[in-house]
Amino acid sequence: MSTRGLEILGAWMLGLLWVLPLIYAVWTAFHPSAYATHFDLTAPLTLDNFARAWEAAPFPRFLVNTVMLVTLILVAQLVLCTPAAYAFARMEFPGRDIIFAVLLLQLMVAPDVLLVANYRSMAQLGVVDSILGIALPYLGSAFGIFLLRQTFRQVPQELDDAARLEGSSLLGRLWRVYVPLAKPTYLAYGLVSVSFHWNNFLWPLVITNSVSTRPLTVGLSVFASTEQGIDWSIVTAATLMTSAPLLVAFLLFQRQFVASFMRAGIK
Repeated sequence: MSTRGLEILGAWMLGLLWVLPLIYAVWTAFHPSAYATHFDLTAPLTLDNFARAWEAAPFPRFLVNTVMLVTLILVAQLVLCTPAAYAFARMEFPGRDIIFAVLLLQLMVAPDVLLVANYRSMAQLGVVDSILGIALPYLGSAFGIFLLRQTFRQVPQELDDAARLEGSSLLGRLWRVYVPLAKPTYLAYGLVSVSFHWNNFLWPLVITNSVSTRPLTVGLSVFASTEQGIDWSIVTAATLMTSAPLLVAFLLFQRQFVASFMRAGIK
């Protein structure tokens, strides 16, 4: 077999390994509990698992919390990262490169290392067990600043100078010149940010204590705990309900998703 054939075979095998858990979840969610580990093509289909999962836990509340959380984080990141990226890309000020290098050091620090320090800070601010408390440590993003800085540096300086000559202010140039040309980067970063915070588990688990503030990931873990009794048909049905928005979004916008990352490539 040629090298090309081995690469294709390896890609298919990796793809199959990646999709197997999803296939199992779909099978289990749409069949009675007796068929959770018994694969029978004649097994009856049912939607009862979804109804039971929906009634067993306040998933609407979890969903609202998650949407509020990812929206707050994404909007704050875009608002904060855009002017910071412009400053690092186009403005000259003392210590710019050193500050940017220090900022990039954040990318080397795993968020889990800061759990205790972040919890202490949230407790001092009085925002423990709140959506704001979950979001605060993530409102700034070194990766977002880095990605936008690289994109802004690719914008021709002549466009900035032309807007300046026409009397456009700093914010005007940023809004009318840089932001429109960086739309692919914004889309790519937005998809990554929403996906990460939609699935984030450890920090929301630590900072939340009540149903009214738990996102989907934490609510699902509590729902599937041994104290509640594990019925894998119901658990997988709940899992599909929590992951369905991201799966649908990816299927609908997969072309834009791939194209955005290709166009937002760092040069």
